[in-house]
Amino acid sequence: MKKLALFFVLVFCLPLFLFGCEKTPEKSFYEIEVTVNEEAMTLSCSEKVCYVNTSNNALNEVDFYLYANSFNEGQKAVSQANFLKAYPNGESFGRIEIHSVFVGQTEVEFLFEEPNKNILIVPLNKQLYPDEKVNISIEFEIFLANINHRLGYGENTINCGNFFPIACVYENGFVKNGFASNGDPFYSDVSDFDVIINYPKDYVVASSGIQENISEGKLRCKGENIRDFCFVLSKKFEVISQKVGDVTVNYYYYDQPNPEKFLQISCEAVKTFSDLFGAYPYKQLSVVKTNFCFGGMEYPNLVMIADDITDEQTINYVIVHEIAHQWWYGMVGNNEFEEAWVDEGLTEYSTALFFEKEQKYGFNYDTVIDNAFSTYKNFVQIYSSILGDVEESMNRDLSEFETEPEYVNCTYTKGMLLFDSLREALGKRKFEKCLKNYLKDYKYKNSSYAKMLESFSKSAGRNLQSLFEAYVEGTVVID
Repeated sequence: MKKLALFFVLVFCLPLFLFGCEKTPEKSFYEIEVTVNEEAMTLSCSEKVCYVNTSNNALNEVDFYLYANSFNEGQKAVSQANFLKAYPNGESFGRIEIHSVFVGQTEVEFLFEEPNKNILIVPLNKQLYPDEKVNISIEFEIFLANINHRLGYGENTINCGNFFPIACVYENGFVKNGFASNGDPFYSDVSDFDVIINYPKDYVVASSGIQENISEGKLRCKGENIRDFCFVLSKKFEVISQKVGDVTVNYYYYDQPNPEKFLQISCEAVKTFSDLFGAYPYKQLSVVKTNFCFGGMEYPNLVMIADDITDEQTINYVIVHEIAHQWWYGMVGNNEFEEAWVDEGLTEYSTALFFEKEQKYGFNYDTVIDNAFSTYKNFVQIYSSILGDVEESMNRDLSEFETEPEYVNCTYTKGMLLFDSLREALGKRKFEKCLKNYLKDYKYKNSSYAKMLESFSKSAGRNLQSLFEAYVEGTVVID
């Protein structure tokens, strides 16, 4: 299998860094240059962050997540159930190496949070007061694992998700969660991005943001008001596109007959969710078939769809679910490690809402909800018979779910049932008002269980705490 190449370019010599800190004082701004090395299977990277202190406290340091280290030896990147799908060629490891860190023009001695080195600690030369900003430059290299996952290379694609150091969210201190094989252990603020990708000329690149070809094998991608950046490369990619209003929807695929029908449902999902919740505010969305051990994965302006799914109905369902995440994760963020159901439960329910509008795909609302009831009851029954008792609370962090079925049922499935109960209690019209107002309240911000409850209660004109708590705390009986 061919290996992937990368060469390094110094931060301060790049014409990439054009905008400076004055561009968006209210949010941070990332400028990144990546060179893909096909021989070594590495990414050589320069990153410059104009970090804005949006907190009320003076900061002595800025902490960054190093999600790339979740594929390091000693970490558990995938559960045993997904091991063979993730590692078809045997277990493989990847990592990030930090070469240097500058604060302004001064090189600083950076630190890692032990034992897993999942946090990069950058000490500042002086205190950073509220609303002040600082330039932090990081030179680093990514060693890619041979894994069908967010970050790694497989037979058909190279996935580059969560590859760069990203600033931890600050909430009375930097939020520093761990890694987990269940779910998506991510949490980040909305920022602006300007990314240059240098890549072998025989590859095609799908990415977050808006693409601009600089030259053959060199691509610039700009994204505003997005909370992460991802790109996927393949020598096999073919691309078809269609407009939905001002939005260009792209479908990247290989070895797939009739790709037009998957582009069509992608376009319909963008339109339906825009009508239901609020307009999709970006100019591009790419749906990308790729090597991936789970069904799909969401990133800003880009969703991954696993290429081992062959059933058309399942592909359609995954596409709709992942596109719904452009609203619940993309526009409205939350701590996915501590409160996974806040985005996953609402996204799964949004998928049911799509099929209520578009029943030609073989699903309808009642069937999706009935299946969720049956699935959850079977989960409780089976686990009770084996363990004698089942933990049914939803508000647990990812490390507290002992198995993947427990995680899926308590976040996706039970989350869907919570929102179905809310609609039944409020009525369809008022419930849809709650969804629209929730997006307005937290667009480009971070939400939480408490903020969601407050927003929904305000829009509904009644206190919904008891209904939410019955599901979230696990006291409701689902039968």
